[in-house]
This record gives sequence, C-alpha cells and structure tokens, in this order.
Amino acid sequence: MLKIRLKRLGAKKNPTYRIIVINSTTKREGKPIQELGHYNPKTKVMQLDKASAESWIKKGAQPTETVAYLIKNCNADGTLNYKKKETVKLSKKAQAKAAAEAEAKAQAEAEAKAAKEAEEAAAKEAAEAPVEAPAEEAPAAETTEA
Repeated sequence: MLKIRLKRLGAKKNPTYRIIVINSTTKREGKPIQELGHYNPKTKVMQLDKASAESWIKKGAQPTETVAYLIKNCNADGTLNYKKKETVKLSKKAQAKAAAEAEAKAQAEAEAKAAKEAEEAAAKEAAEAPVEAPAEEAPAAETTEA
C-alpha cells in the first residue's frame, strides 16, 4: 500500500521534512517513489505540489494525519495557509473584568435592539392609522367662517 508521509531531515532539534510517496513497508528514510514537497514546522514554510498529491490520493495512496492536514490547508501555489492563533493569558481579575465588559456590551446591544424594534413598531402603527383627522378638521373650518 502506498502512503504519503513525511521524511525527516535536518539537524538535531531542528527538523525539516520532505513530503513523499512511499511504500508503507519501507523505512522512514527509505527511497521514495516521488517527492511532493518540503515542510519546515518551526518556520511554517511549506512548498507542495498539490495537484500531484491529489492525483496520488485518487490513485489510492493514503496520507498520514499530518500530511492530510497540510494538503487541506495548502494554497493553490503550494504554500501553507497558516494563521497563528493569538492566545493571551490573563489573570483572574483581568478575566473577570473582561467577562463583565462583555456582559455589559451584550446588555447594551440588547437594549438598543429593543429600542429600535419599539421605534419601528410605532412607525408602523402611525403608517397604518386611518387618515380621517384632516377630513374632520375641514368641516370645522367651514362652520367658523359662516
């Protein structure tokens, strides 16, 4: 069975990998059938022949979990579409303050939405009201002139 997997290269504690197609019984550093690209996990630099990788998958080659992730998050030009998640560690006081601010903001948005709905309802009622008031004023004006 064919596998699409990573072949480790690089120095100690500084790995780089080649993305290769290889027989599943061959050693990790064995001779590959085809090299599809390379990946550096420390710098998140990758170059991959995505069309070739997808054609191997169609032929029955099984990608490993990591390679499947890399193929899935690969741009059309073969580079990795990587977005670093920003995680900020806050103290308990800062977390409580942030939660209180978020709650206050949500409450303010809810109040603004309710006020807007009430305003729209009042405008709708005014639009639906019959236009009889001006007709009643006209006969009153005629009686004052006579």
